[in-house]
Amino acid sequence: MKNILIMALVAGGITSFVACQKDPLKNLTPAESRIYVTNFDSTVNFTAFKTFSIADSVGYFEDNQAVGKDISEFDAAAIAAVKAAMQARGFQLVNRTDSPDLGITVSRIYSTSTGIMSYPGYWDSYGGYYDPYYWGYSGYDYYDPTYYGPNYYTTYQVTQGALSVDMLNLKDAATDNIIRPVWSGIARGTGVFSTSAAEGEINAFFDQSPYLVTN
Repeated sequence: MKNILIMALVAGGITSFVACQKDPLKNLTPAESRIYVTNFDSTVNFTAFKTFSIADSVGYFEDNQAVGKDISEFDAAAIAAVKAAMQARGFQLVNRTDSPDLGITVSRIYSTSTGIMSYPGYWDSYGGYYDPYYWGYSGYDYYDPTYYGPNYYTTYQVTQGALSVDMLNLKDAATDNIIRPVWSGIARGTGVFSTSAAEGEINAFFDQSPYLVTN
């Protein structure tokens, strides 16, 4: 009887202990809730690139459809942060008409339905938005980048937003008339489009990508 009583007390103590534990997911700050995923073409030597240009507006997508372009306060902050991060790594910013080695696009992606989203497989749906004419390459196409790395999957059921930054190889595009993506970054989570968060999100991408250097 004594042993049974002790076991009951211990079990009760464990239950009370577990019940008092805080759920860490309920106490995350917006910054702590964000997830950052980067992917790159492992066959590319990034030191071969010296210059870059970045689109002056942000692509806007809703439910697998390209809606258009925008330049909100957040968009401007994100573009400025990308420029600063690239220059800090030794890349030189040039005009898109000056034959940059790399082209960079920034996008906001919204999804409002139940399903599965694959990163970086989203290029299958969104790649058409990045008009090669913007970079001065008429008659060129974009190449599906899913060959170069693993896909990342997430399920969604309500409206969610994702920040996407994509880097395109313009230097070698003339080889076969194809503009290939060589790097991408995706950020999701609470307040992902907050202007105050833009610089930190971009820096998180580059922190995960130490190979993005000129030498």
